[in-house]
This record gives sequence, structure tokens and C-alpha cells, in this order.
Amino acid sequence: MTVPGQTAGLSVFTDPLIEELSTSRTMISLSYLIGTLFGAACQPLIGKASDQWDIRRVIIGIAVAFSAILFGLSFISDMLGLTIGFVGVRMAGQGALSLAATTAISRAITHRRGLALGVSAALGSAGISLAPIGLERLITAVGIQGAWRWEALAVLAIVIPAAFFIKTPPSRKGLSKHWTPGRGWTLAEARHTGMFWVLSAAVAVSSMLTTALAFHQIALLGERGLSPLEAAANFLPQTITTLLATLVVGALIDRADPRIFVIAAMAAMSAALLLVGVVTPGWSAVFYGLVLGAAGGCLRGMEAATFARFYGVKHIGAIRGLSTAFSLGASALGPYVLALGVELDGGFTTPAALLSAIPVIVIIATVVVRPPTHSDGVRPQ
Repeated sequence: MTVPGQTAGLSVFTDPLIEELSTSRTMISLSYLIGTLFGAACQPLIGKASDQWDIRRVIIGIAVAFSAILFGLSFISDMLGLTIGFVGVRMAGQGALSLAATTAISRAITHRRGLALGVSAALGSAGISLAPIGLERLITAVGIQGAWRWEALAVLAIVIPAAFFIKTPPSRKGLSKHWTPGRGWTLAEARHTGMFWVLSAAVAVSSMLTTALAFHQIALLGERGLSPLEAAANFLPQTITTLLATLVVGALIDRADPRIFVIAAMAAMSAALLLVGVVTPGWSAVFYGLVLGAAGGCLRGMEAATFARFYGVKHIGAIRGLSTAFSLGASALGPYVLALGVELDGGFTTPAALLSAIPVIVIIATVVVRPPTHSDGVRPQ
């Protein structure tokens, strides 16, 4: 139910909004950038709240706010209103609801935590990836305003009842036999390790580039000869490999070096960007979707579990809250940078090829930086 705030859920609104508000693709992308940056700034606070308060109340509060913002979006008529709406949906949907849900799982499950988070991420990814097809049909049937109102109702009807099924995690004392060294690292301590910044960079780069491609997917694939419905349907092959990669990585992350999956995700991301210039209707478009989905799936499968593995769960909300802020901020830049490149170059191929160098830099950093240890001067708590 984070879909209304996710790029995949917003991407199908892009072209109708350009027409309805009589604006340009670059202006819509700039509005999205500003909204996402402000939304990202709130994530560390939400992460701390998830550490300190009953997670059920946090999730219910987020759901109510998220629904109200979506309902308010249905009344916007200019770019200012749209930008304010983007602040709300990116803060509540893309950031807060996702962060609170994964924090709840990280705390409640200690055995095979990576697999549990992988299953959760896979199911979430499936919903997110499939949503654009239904949303495209919904917008056609009831318009932009009607679609936002239906999304607001769905958030209330699904998230709030689901929150009541979340059980309060067992006491820390009862979980003592499962504790791993370093599980109590604070945010200040984690920030002083190189791996925190490598993981945050990997998640941010993936968020930036997948958001850029998804936000402009209809236009990008349209440039390569696909119809709007075919372009929206390309989320289907993305879903397949997102699910597979998320589940496989989630199953392996508890036993393998997480850096392997960071490298794999960044390599797939770079490959997807290079494929933009050769996509045509048919199997090459399907292959593009499969590669792009694998890139996102690898990151989804390893991110939450790796932070918990390296830094523990006592302050996991605050630690991941800061990382999520970077990720959301990067996702804000992605669509604007790509739109600006298209404006300057006249097409998507060259800007995408240039952006493919960024994941390579993260791969190099991943190889160089060592995992955190207590010899870094961090005390377990």
C-alpha cells in the first residue's frame, strides 16, 4: 500500500498531469524533486519514532496522514498544489510506511531475518510493479482526481486493519540468546563506519536510477516504439525478476557476504541503463524489464537485513531512517536529471548511458570498504 507514493504508482499520472496542468515534463520532474527532498528530510524523525513508540500506532498514524494527503491531491489545480502533494505522498508512502513496516519485521523476527524481510519485500515489490497496469486503467475510467480518491480509500481500508495484526515484539530479555555482537550500535556510531555510507550509497543510487527510469517509463519506451499500454505492461517482467531476486537474496543474505549482492545489483543497474538505447517492441523490451527488475530486487532483498546484521536492531529505525532520507533525496534527483538530459540531448539514450557510470563507482567502493567491526571503536549495547 505504499504504491500511491512510489515512483511506479506515480509514473502513470505523469503524462495526464502534463496535459491537465498544461506544463512540461521537466517542470513535473522538478516538482517531484522538490516534493521528494522535503519528504526525505522527515525520515530520520520517523525512524526515531519507530524506535521509541508502539510500531502499530506509528503505522496507523502514517496511514491516516497518507490517506488525507491523497484525498487532498484530488483537488489540486496548479503546480504549487502538486508539489505540496508530492511532499506528502513521498514522505508518507515511499518513506514512512515502508520504513515502519520493515522496522517492525526487523524487530519481531530474529531467526532467518533476511528471509523474512526478503519475502516481505518480494510481496511488496510485486504489488508495486503490478499497480501501474491497474492504475492506468483506473485513470482512464475515472480520471486523475477519482484515482487519487480511490487510492486514499484503499490505504485506510487495508493498512489500518493490517496494523492491528502486528504483535508487540517479545522483550529484549527474551531475545538475548539471539543477539549478535553490535546489535546495539547507535546512529552516531554507525555513521563513523565506511560500510554505512557504502550501503546508503548503493540504496540511494538504485533509488535514483530506478526512479528515473520508472517515472519516465511511458515516454522512454514510447520513444523506442512501444504503446502506452505496452510501456506500462513492461512492469510485468520487472516484477518477475524483482520477486525472484528479492527472494533469492533474502534467503542467502543471512549466510553470505552482503557485498556480493550490492555488486550484483549495481552491475544489473548499469546494464539496464545501457539497454535503453537498444530496446525495441518485443523480446528486447522484455529483457530490459527483467534486468531492471533484478537490479531493484537485489537491493530490496539485502538492504534492511544487512543494516540489521551489521548494526543490530536496537536503533535500526534511526539508522535506516537516515539511509532512507538519502535514498528518497536521490530518488528526487533521478527523474529531473534524466528529464534535463532529454531536454538537452533530445532523447533518452545518451543520458541513460552517461548515468550508467554511477553504479560502477559504487561497485569500486564496495570492494574497497571493509565490513564494520568492534575494532572500529564501536561498543555493543
